[in-house]
Order: sequence, then structure tokens, then C-alpha cells
Amino acid sequence: MNAADDDAALVARAARLVRDVPDYPTPGVVFKDITPLLADGPTLSDVVARMVRRAPEVDLVVGMEARGFILGAPVAVGLGAGFIPVRKAGKLPREVLAGAYQLEYGSAVLEVHPDTIKDGARVLIVDDVLATGGTAAATVELLQRAGGTVVGLGFLMELTFLNGRDRLAGQNLDVLLTY
Repeated sequence: MNAADDDAALVARAARLVRDVPDYPTPGVVFKDITPLLADGPTLSDVVARMVRRAPEVDLVVGMEARGFILGAPVAVGLGAGFIPVRKAGKLPREVLAGAYQLEYGSAVLEVHPDTIKDGARVLIVDDVLATGGTAAATVELLQRAGGTVVGLGFLMELTFLNGRDRLAGQNLDVLLTY
């Protein structure tokens, strides 16, 4: 079996484990629940291995709160890179660099400890879903302000109908599942 066949089999297996939850968090929204995928050890391991295999060479992996932590930390370990959490406002105990952004349902603020990112550090951003691209674009901007160089973004899934890719024009993107 070649790499393309392996990827196709993984896509099919992972897609079967993602559950649709209608009307969550608000009426009319279909939430993509990855909990069953996370609970399936072999599939989770294969998803992380694929993300590692397709990642550019990096110094750091950044995961956004909260499901980006779940995928980003094992990707960092697999790459031999450091891991940095990007948190929601008020969760980090020391000096922070903050960036506001728009969500589908309002606005939010992300924060990072700027002293954990050395100038010029090559950074991979990992998250569970690319939706409108607001969180990812805000994270790119935040990391650039901190001195990092974003060399790629990896997502478990992309909701293509929300056009989030448009907000990340020029970025190196890798996605396993598309909806």
C-alpha cells in the first residue's frame, strides 16, 4: 500500500469517528464532535503520525485552546519540537501578548507568553478544525508579533463552506478531513 492509499484509509476511518451534533452550540449549527476519534487509540495515533509526517521542519508547535492542545502536544513530541499553548484571555500567569479576533458567535482574545518564542523560531500551528479562519489568523498574527515565523498550519478537519482558508492566504495548510 502506498502513502496515498494509507491516507485514504485513514481519512475514511477518521471520518467514521467524527460525530455530528445538531444545534450545538446554537440552533442551526452542526458541531463536529471529535471525542470518538480521540477515544480510538489506533486512529488518534495514526492521525498524529500523519500530521508529523506532513509537517515542515519546525522549532515549535503551537496549539490553540482547547482541542489544539490535544493534537498539538503529541505532534510536537513526534517532531522533537517544543509545544506552546495559545490560551484564552486570563489563563496565563505571566506577561502575555494578546490578540483580539472575531468568532462565528462573537469575539474573543488569545494570549501567549512572548518569552517562549525566540525571534525567528519556525512555528507549526495545529488545531482540530479550520472553520472561519478567525482563530487561526489571529494566532498567526500573534506569533508573528512575538517574533516567530509561521511555516505551516495543520488541521484535523476543514469546514470548507465557511471559507476559512481565505483568511489564511499564502500560508502552508494541511488538512486531513474536509466537510
